[in-house]
Amino acid sequence: MAMYCRTAWCRHLMAVSMALFCLLHNTMDVHARPANMSALKDKNNPTSKEENEILPPDHLNGVKLEMDGHINKGFHQEVFLGKEMEEFEEDSEPRRNRKKLIEIFSKVDFNKDKSVSAQEMQRWIMEKTEEHFQEAVRENKMSFHAVDPDGDGHVTWDEYRVKFLASKGFNEKEMADKIKNSEELKVDEETQEVLESLKDRWFQADNPPADQLLNEEEFLSFLHPEHSKGMLKYMVKEIVRDLDQDGDKKLTLSEFISLPMGTVENQQAQDIDDDWVRERKKEFEEVIDRNHDGIVTMEELEEYMDPMNEYNALNEAKQMIAVADENQNHNLELEEILKYSEYFTGSKLMDYARNVHEEF
Repeated sequence: MAMYCRTAWCRHLMAVSMALFCLLHNTMDVHARPANMSALKDKNNPTSKEENEILPPDHLNGVKLEMDGHINKGFHQEVFLGKEMEEFEEDSEPRRNRKKLIEIFSKVDFNKDKSVSAQEMQRWIMEKTEEHFQEAVRENKMSFHAVDPDGDGHVTWDEYRVKFLASKGFNEKEMADKIKNSEELKVDEETQEVLESLKDRWFQADNPPADQLLNEEEFLSFLHPEHSKGMLKYMVKEIVRDLDQDGDKKLTLSEFISLPMGTVENQQAQDIDDDWVRERKKEFEEVIDRNHDGIVTMEELEEYMDPMNEYNALNEAKQMIAVADENQNHNLELEEILKYSEYFTGSKLMDYARNVHEEF
């Protein structure tokens, strides 16, 4: 069954995803046909620096679903490592990574009893989520400056529209003059659809009383809706609209696990589709559908996606511990977290148990 994207922004993301899938599929080095491609998009799609600065990001650190409704594959690493994620990505030397992981364990172990409880992991997840938020605030300052060159502290939709079109290769002065004179812009259909989607999002970020201007805080909500209650609702509404096939503004299991449009070309692709369905089914039944009635409402999805929800953080902490809790004591010991380092950091450590106690 195909998953149809009704919004321009989702269609834009899905087009990029499918193009990247074809590239990866041809090389036979693919993890999942329908898997989210947000992280890969940044590396493979030749977007300009200006476009990256002023466009809402496809991927939101510390949020369980991507903007296109795909499950965030890196969520566990993001909420465990926070701003230290890049260090593990860039430094692949196992011994140094092991030392870093030991240092992190000692910080998570707040009461210094050499084990990590669910409450300690919850506290740590909330701290790391706050780190991602602060990073978003810092990036937003630069992005806001890019669209507010006169420095008056406010940006109109027309000012933003000019900058967006310039980032897409259109002549900035020509676009500014046409907008000022209410002339037809004559842009391609995809650009026009993305503009309309961005406009809707722009006015959603305009806090009451609506003045059609965004200040720096409102612009942060525009770029990072996960940190604004009002914009989080809007993001959830958009995701539900793209997945909801019968228009009841709720999601059934079959709607949530529906595959994106595409043909299964070989057994490998079929296996990948099976993994997609299995992963989303597990997430739907065990995590998102809080009351287990087989229906996910917008309220349930909003709670699930809220990065600052302490209840979610505790549940996530328990799930993360369960993955590596080999002695079944509901806590994590250093040996366990080192053994399952790939789950927590994305980096596999060799000889994880060697000299652990001496180094610690």
